[in-house]
Amino acid sequence: MDLIKACKEKLLRTKSDLMNRAKQAADHFNQIDKASGDEIDQSAAHQEEHTFLINQTRIKNQLLEIEYALGRMEKGSYGICEETAEKIETDRLLALPWTRLSIEGAEMRETAQKKYSMTNHVR
Repeated sequence: MDLIKACKEKLLRTKSDLMNRAKQAADHFNQIDKASGDEIDQSAAHQEEHTFLINQTRIKNQLLEIEYALGRMEKGSYGICEETAEKIETDRLLALPWTRLSIEGAEMRETAQKKYSMTNHVR
């Protein structure tokens, strides 16, 4: 099986799994009675809502990355690092088929982010 096909299958499988998780979480969340109970119950409900929203945001972001990767496959730019313009390592693509960066590109971006973060804290 070629690399693109293997990665596409993994992307589609992961997309389906994420969509199922999001739906199950939403169904569970919608069944919770948020209005009743004492302050402790309401506080717990607010905490659960916060956790739900964070998880839904993570799932949404992962789904966007998957769609972006599928789009790159269609355009023929899949597997090219956005930072270095070099090919992304095969093992990395098989492990993280939505990745946009090679290992070198990820290190470069991390270094740049640290540098930017440090200059913003110095002010």
